[in-house]
Amino acid sequence: MDFSPTGLDVLFIAGFGPVPHNVEASKTLYQGVLGLPLKGMEGNEDYLVVEHGALEGAKHFALWPLHQAAQSCFGTPHWPADIPVPQSWIEFEVQDIASATQVLKDKGYRLLVENRLEPWGQSITRFLSPEGMLVGLSITPWMRD
Repeated sequence: MDFSPTGLDVLFIAGFGPVPHNVEASKTLYQGVLGLPLKGMEGNEDYLVVEHGALEGAKHFALWPLHQAAQSCFGTPHWPADIPVPQSWIEFEVQDIASATQVLKDKGYRLLVENRLEPWGQSITRFLSPEGMLVGLSITPWMRD
């Protein structure tokens, strides 16, 4: 079934999680109360992630601290005052990042990150949804079968 009439070609949900302002408070809820097996990523202990396969659902679930999301999108640990602060993030794996990015631009979305290759090998385009969620379209080679 074709769910992509716009040409974005979304393949699957690559990741999801909150964007906490207070990592410890969020850790208390998600790890302490809900019992999620969150662990700090090697070299980035504030980025708390459930290891692949440890929780069914999205391929990647993590608490992405706001200062790290700001750094990724804007190159600074401070979220710009003129852009709504996201409460959560979601990434959709797409077939072709360049064409998916172009569709967003053609539809008038303000892109925060445009078809950037990250140091860890993921290609990403990011924007805010109408609800204020930080949305990514990505190509994540290690998540593909």
